[in-house]
Amino acid sequence: MATNNYPTPMLDVLEEGPWPSFISGFKKLRDEHPDERIRNVVNGLMGQLEHSYETKMGYWKGGTISVFGYGGGIIPRFSEVGHMFPESKEFHTLRVQPPAGNYYTTDMLRQLADSWEKWGSGLQTFHGQTGNIMFIGANSVNFQHFFDEINEYGWDLGGAGPCVRTGMSCVGAARCEMSNCNEHAIHRRLMNNFTDDVHRPALPYKFKFKISGCPNDCQNAIERADFAVIGTWRDEMKVNQEAVKEMIMKKAKEIGKEGDRSAGRQYMFDNVISRCPTQAIKLNDDDTITVDNSNCVRCMHCLNVMPKALQVGDDKGVTILIGGKRTLKIGDLMGTVVIPFMKLDNEEDYERIVELAASIIDFWAENGLEHERCGEMIERIGLVNFLEGIGIDPDPNMIKQPRNVSYVRTDGWDEAAEAWFNRKREEKMAAAA
Repeated sequence: MATNNYPTPMLDVLEEGPWPSFISGFKKLRDEHPDERIRNVVNGLMGQLEHSYETKMGYWKGGTISVFGYGGGIIPRFSEVGHMFPESKEFHTLRVQPPAGNYYTTDMLRQLADSWEKWGSGLQTFHGQTGNIMFIGANSVNFQHFFDEINEYGWDLGGAGPCVRTGMSCVGAARCEMSNCNEHAIHRRLMNNFTDDVHRPALPYKFKFKISGCPNDCQNAIERADFAVIGTWRDEMKVNQEAVKEMIMKKAKEIGKEGDRSAGRQYMFDNVISRCPTQAIKLNDDDTITVDNSNCVRCMHCLNVMPKALQVGDDKGVTILIGGKRTLKIGDLMGTVVIPFMKLDNEEDYERIVELAASIIDFWAENGLEHERCGEMIERIGLVNFLEGIGIDPDPNMIKQPRNVSYVRTDGWDEAAEAWFNRKREEKMAAAA
């Protein structure tokens, strides 16, 4: 057992609340782990954390370390108070890419955990804010050994620094009926093609791929990804009218009014019909519903609350949005639609999405400022210049209609729209020839 534990009165308070505390996990490692090295490392970590709470200052500083052949993937952490807590004076974090959709087997997890206890602190998170598996607490002697071992059985480091970062995708069709694309195939194809940009940082700043299989966007891709892929459909959603009727009577029973059809209908109005942002769904007198698909904006509310009655359509594909990010140089940005709909049915389709990503990264790498995200560059140079730079023509389907507020000019809109329709007509004629 560890001896001479650092006193942690302030950390102890964190165990007093109603919720599980990370401090309890630290103490379990410190007091019960069979490896004395790990016990001592965690003891030192807790000592430094207590010291930080006392002084209200952080004492980790960065540096430069990497595994052989790579330029990123490791977050260096050197302690400025290492003389006070020598057991944890180096506490580097290795970012490891998870499998697409975060699918693991217990054997995979045990193998990773065994390697980390062998070479690191035993502390890890699934997953960090970046999407990586975060292996927290290796010293400068052991981090290369840990990487070599896990790389031997199939794992690779994720992105850190000005590079393409670790991609993320949702659980997908394996467990979700809303899926509109092969999320994991998209994830794998993009990351495999840009692996060199993950490991050897050479970009203005970070660039993230995230893939969500439907507009629920469980990966927060629209808000967080420079290149967001969102599964969608362009035909009519499927309606099971018998399931609608069953839901009306079921909800009447759940609210204590079994058999009261009017109560079930009122519930439907209050919780489904009235919550459609474009009033695209109507409840008929015979307890069927009518969906105005031309006005559906894919908010997903009705499909989420009526999954038996409503399903996504059959003509599936993806929408691609560019430029999502959290606050940095400018405030938060949501992604801008640049590809309203793209089919991903064959090898050529997947090549198109990789080519698009390559064009965007190349244009941003050439025109972005240092420490400037892709969305911030678009804000600076303008969307029209960005689209021209990546070779995409403006498309009326990118937006519902031009904004009509006074500070937005729409001069020439009709002419531009007519030119677009003429171009599409010519493309259709050429394809038929």
